[in-house]
Amino acid sequence: MTLDEIAVAVHGRLVPPAADAGDAAAAPEVGAVVVSSAVVTDSRQATPGSLYVARIGEHADGHDFAAAAAERGAVATLGLRPVGVHPTVVVTDVQDAFAALGAEVLRRCQGLSIIGITGSSGKTTTKDLLAQVLRTAGETIAPVGSLNSEVGVPLTACRVTGSTRFLVAEMGASGVGHIRYLTTIAPPSIGVVLNVGSAHLGPFGSVEAIATTKSELVQALPANGVAVLNADDELVAAMAAATPAHVVSVGRGERADLRATDVSIDARGCAGFRVRGRVRTPVGDEQLDAVIDRLAAPGEHQIGNVLAVIAAAAAAGVPVLAAVGAVASATVLSRWRMEVHDLPDGITLVNDAYNANPESMRAALRALAAMRSGRRTVAVLGAMRELGPDSDRLHAAVGAQAAELGLDMVIAVGEAAPIADGVSGPGTQVRLVPDPDSAEQLLAEILTPGDVVLFKSSRDSGLRHLGDRVARAHGAEIQEGATA
Repeated sequence: MTLDEIAVAVHGRLVPPAADAGDAAAAPEVGAVVVSSAVVTDSRQATPGSLYVARIGEHADGHDFAAAAAERGAVATLGLRPVGVHPTVVVTDVQDAFAALGAEVLRRCQGLSIIGITGSSGKTTTKDLLAQVLRTAGETIAPVGSLNSEVGVPLTACRVTGSTRFLVAEMGASGVGHIRYLTTIAPPSIGVVLNVGSAHLGPFGSVEAIATTKSELVQALPANGVAVLNADDELVAAMAAATPAHVVSVGRGERADLRATDVSIDARGCAGFRVRGRVRTPVGDEQLDAVIDRLAAPGEHQIGNVLAVIAAAAAAGVPVLAAVGAVASATVLSRWRMEVHDLPDGITLVNDAYNANPESMRAALRALAAMRSGRRTVAVLGAMRELGPDSDRLHAAVGAQAAELGLDMVIAVGEAAPIADGVSGPGTQVRLVPDPDSAEQLLAEILTPGDVVLFKSSRDSGLRHLGDRVARAHGAEIQEGATA
């Protein structure tokens, strides 16, 4: 798109680099400048041909970094005021303009299928798995890491080109109406709701409010669209009444349209199962009966994610058996999500500490227990954020489950102290440490070859970086500064 086209799309005015704030007349040659590479909100990621979006955050004003973006080749800035170093598309609200730009990019792409994914946990993993399946059938764009917000969705949308066939849009929320807003940027024809849990329970106030927000995705689907709903979650299953789209339910219960049966879990924590039932394809319903010997992605909780991927891929036009084969070998691409490292000294380290809520904590602990195979299990657990007034009780319940699973040791770090209170019985040792550095010192003393150690916490609790440090200390090669 040229700068003139962008200015029209975002209802802005194009100001040349030499103009002052009151000059709205851009030279014709400036308007013809083409944005030919990435749209970025971080000046360090600008490349020749980029458009730099100057957002104003809590700690920094993006306009102050426009010169740095220009030095890296950005041809223009989208901002509230002219930046002088190159042309500026001046708007009254940067976020509204950014959203409008993402929506315009997608509007121009013919034959594009947009698949939206939401849920209290598992969004990023499911996005990774689905993108790998869709890429077997055509060019696919999916978010990097967890770009699932009002910034991440338009950033991802602006990566789409005329040859893109599929866009996977991960949609998160911290309040009612957030997902509805994201669907105005990337209007989906297929929507996947994985679960309704306790993530961000504090800001929402109730699980019911979380369910209302997640249902905004399937409410936005067209009548000829497909809603993929988790039949094992009552709040998600109830969303069938809220969508005009065709519904495909997935799960392990008998009422699911697409079911997993005959489940087995190997010593690596990876599931095998039979998948059978009905999926929706662009030409109608199709029956499926196939066996997945072993998923590459560890954790029994991946079964629900995989069923959703198969249903969504079939709805997008991927041949059903091809989707089954592709998802079985798909891996989690984003960092710190059930990331398994077999260390040179025989320790197995699982870093699942990018995010945490009670549901994902339980899933991670079950995965750790499944990987035991006679080895000692150590769970290093940090705080789960934004759980509201029930936080202590929900943390204690995690400790209780660790004991029920027979894990050998729980190390509760910092604000996760209530986890230790929930561990009862003599079978599980409990250690309480004040911070990640103390946990690192303790692990250096106690870990021995053959142990299986899990790191699980919310992102801001810092255990993902602790897991990296421990892995490096035991010989793993992990890039410094790697991000989700």
